[in-house]
Amino acid sequence: MDTLRRRYVRYLKLERNYSPNTIEAYVHDLDYLINFIKGEGLAIADVRLSHLETFAATIHEFGVSATSQARILCGVRSFFRFLVLDGVLADDPAELLESPAVGEHLPEVLTTEEVDRMEASIDLSKWEGQRNRAIIEVLFSCGLRVSELVNLRFSDVSLNDKFLRIVGKGSKERLVPISDAALREIQLWLFDRNLMKVKPGEQEFVFLNRRGAHLTRTMILIMIKRTAEEAGITKTVSPHTLRHSFATALLKGGANLRAIQEMLGHENIKTTQIYTHIDITTLRDEILNHHPRNMKNVD
Repeated sequence: MDTLRRRYVRYLKLERNYSPNTIEAYVHDLDYLINFIKGEGLAIADVRLSHLETFAATIHEFGVSATSQARILCGVRSFFRFLVLDGVLADDPAELLESPAVGEHLPEVLTTEEVDRMEASIDLSKWEGQRNRAIIEVLFSCGLRVSELVNLRFSDVSLNDKFLRIVGKGSKERLVPISDAALREIQLWLFDRNLMKVKPGEQEFVFLNRRGAHLTRTMILIMIKRTAEEAGITKTVSPHTLRHSFATALLKGGANLRAIQEMLGHENIKTTQIYTHIDITTLRDEILNHHPRNMKNVD
């Protein structure tokens, strides 16, 4: 099992081109299965669907949430698909393994006015003020993942063509248009950035902390939560909220779902389709509030 585990890690890295964080998550979940198989005294070739269903029941009984169960079982299916591809197994015992039903969670979104309130609440007299304003505008205007923003380099920014070259999940590249508003905020930040002492090796990163090193995801998360609170926004706001808001605004504006998929860097269109549910929810509220059949008669 340990040898197969190492080969699986190599497959995720070299064949699937997954990031170190993704590989770590897959392997962490796989260890649940490996411990179960060893505890049952099974060889990998002896594992059947019934064993995997017992494993699924076991993690449920341990109080693992439905979302985490679904994630773990997704990793189990991935592992057994690899074993079939690698010639270790002739048949996939996990092919019919079902995940628990997980209730659909629609992410919070911000309106353009709420994003404007966040940006307006920032104190531009502080050295980091313009930087934070630029970060919020880029996240909202371009729909970047926070990991993509912290790794944004000057070589990725095309001022003339108004595009960002983004290296997303699986090291896949995509071009994302950047608005004039976001470009303007970046250029204003560069006035402050050019006065900083930048650490060696960090010169290419667009966004830096006060010590001259590139930012971390945690720093940006804290900044955005604090800015939302200062703007009087009661929603649960994170960097990903701005990404959701970007996609929802595009859909409401009439953008094609495939175009939104490309902009977000989603590998599967199903991931992008959640935004149609958000838009339908908003549409339902509009109908309930404004359709004459739903409005109370006013004398």
